[in-house]
Amino acid sequence: MPLALLALAVGAFGIGTTEFVMMGLLPEVADDLHIGIPTAGHLVSAYALGVVIGAPLLAAVTARMPRRTVLIGLMALFIVGNAASAFAPDYHWLLAARFLSGLPHGAFFGVGAVVATSMVAPERKARSVSLMFLGLTVANVAGVPVATLMGQQLGWRATFLGVSAIGLAAILALALLVPHGRVAAGSGGGVRGELAALRSLPVWLALGTTVAGFGALFAAYSYVTPMLTDSAGFAGGSVTLLLALFGVGATVGNLVGGRLADHAMRGTLFGGLVSLVVVLGLFPVLMGAQWSAGVAVVLLGVAAFVTGSPLQLMVMEKASSAPSLASSANQAAFNLANAGGAWFGGLALAAGFGVTSPAVAGAVLAVLGLGVAGVAAGVDRRAAVPGGGRERVVASHLPEQLESARI
Repeated sequence: MPLALLALAVGAFGIGTTEFVMMGLLPEVADDLHIGIPTAGHLVSAYALGVVIGAPLLAAVTARMPRRTVLIGLMALFIVGNAASAFAPDYHWLLAARFLSGLPHGAFFGVGAVVATSMVAPERKARSVSLMFLGLTVANVAGVPVATLMGQQLGWRATFLGVSAIGLAAILALALLVPHGRVAAGSGGGVRGELAALRSLPVWLALGTTVAGFGALFAAYSYVTPMLTDSAGFAGGSVTLLLALFGVGATVGNLVGGRLADHAMRGTLFGGLVSLVVVLGLFPVLMGAQWSAGVAVVLLGVAAFVTGSPLQLMVMEKASSAPSLASSANQAAFNLANAGGAWFGGLALAAGFGVTSPAVAGAVLAVLGLGVAGVAAGVDRRAAVPGGGRERVVASHLPEQLESARI
């Protein structure tokens, strides 16, 4: 695999760290800025809003720029946002800085996925995407715990300065390892053409599968701490280690999913969603003992992230004339899944169905994701040209313009 994938993974590591570390630093931030925890929680939402707005917008307006230049520019914006967070004088400035930090998130992964797939053979495209996403999953294993500890010991502002340093390392790696070149202009022509490429039912079905599938994950994961303490009986201090186990499972699922998707993209997607339904459906039972609860957390990470690479590649395939925009839109869909899944899981809790009920709600969303994926498969079959084996060929070969357009 090309060394340029390492540069993309470093950037993904920094982005993953800054996205999730705020959740662990809410008490420190709230105390320092003299605000309540619920108010501090809006800092998480501000980042997610930045992702949703920035992902399609930045991908569209930079569509005709050299990919390496775009990636470096996005990481520069990432550094500005995190440095502004570190020096924010009050809550409102920090809220704006977190929004700014989220803007480059989706576009970086979207453009990065196009770059990753353009540098490898057709049969390794999904694997290349999974290696880029490896930085995101490893961030949950190492980056977030270390950054949280840094914030607790040195102050939360030090954490964002440290994340800014990761951004500088990513820019250096991108400049040294990503080959220079220019992608051929898209056939749509400018921003309007990029947006027009999304006027496709298969694209929206693929994005809908992302929202439902990862919404299933976040319906359970958002409330996994009370499940582990109130149902499985873990002490509060053990939760950090258990969440790191989730990161290990996510890393394994991401790598396995990338390898399997290169052989059968749609089969990997369906297999991951079915596994997610089973794992979430068994959560009320698995949370009854500590050993099985630990296994459940790992399996949740594996099942959810098996679907990451095939979903990313499928969205790029369906919007063939605007793969960067579609890939970035998939990251926006992921963040909508984060918010929507947490809300849906919260409904089950508020209804009094028990501490493990969000997992069952997540299983319902995963079934919905299976249904959307099934509809998408049916649409593809009706649109397929005569002859067998088309799905495997299309799944492995993104549009010819991606093959010929070097980074």
